[in-house]
Amino acid sequence: MLKHGILGLLNYGDMTGYEIREAFESSLKFFWPAQTSQIYRELIVLEKNKWIEKHTVEQSGKPNKNICSITEEGREELLRWLRDPDVNIDMRSPTLMKIFFMGELPISSSLDFFKQLNDEYRIGSKALQQTDASITSYQEMIPDKKSAVFWQMTADFGKRYTQMYLEWIEHCIHLLENMEE
Repeated sequence: MLKHGILGLLNYGDMTGYEIREAFESSLKFFWPAQTSQIYRELIVLEKNKWIEKHTVEQSGKPNKNICSITEEGREELLRWLRDPDVNIDMRSPTLMKIFFMGELPISSSLDFFKQLNDEYRIGSKALQQTDASITSYQEMIPDKKSAVFWQMTADFGKRYTQMYLEWIEHCIHLLENMEE
């Protein structure tokens, strides 16, 4: 999946590895987090598959830039993946796995866990509120403006999902606090 995310970004225009990472940080990380090292490893694989090409721009006084471009084969792979009818609704969640077995802990430990989870989701919710500005900024850089509608749909899902998760966390805290009495 990471490879397709990178191909999707490069389909909008040429980017350096750093620019790809920045684009992930302001958009895709909300539903597909990737470490910098993962992105750079994937770029090597994409180049071996001939789905991207790299060209070097020499700079004086700075390290040279490696600019990545999607190839025709890469665009075909991206379109193949987009047309793939397989809708994966994978619900894997290490957090939910942990919560399922949390009955082994004292209620106070579980409450601490949920309060920390609440704090982390509130931070994530604030970050998601900034996606509208990112969408506007990136929309100005691409020729096909309709892509931003799909970006907005994805951001909207993230906001709604986060809100649902926060409501669920508050409900869980309430249940645990009532058990503690």
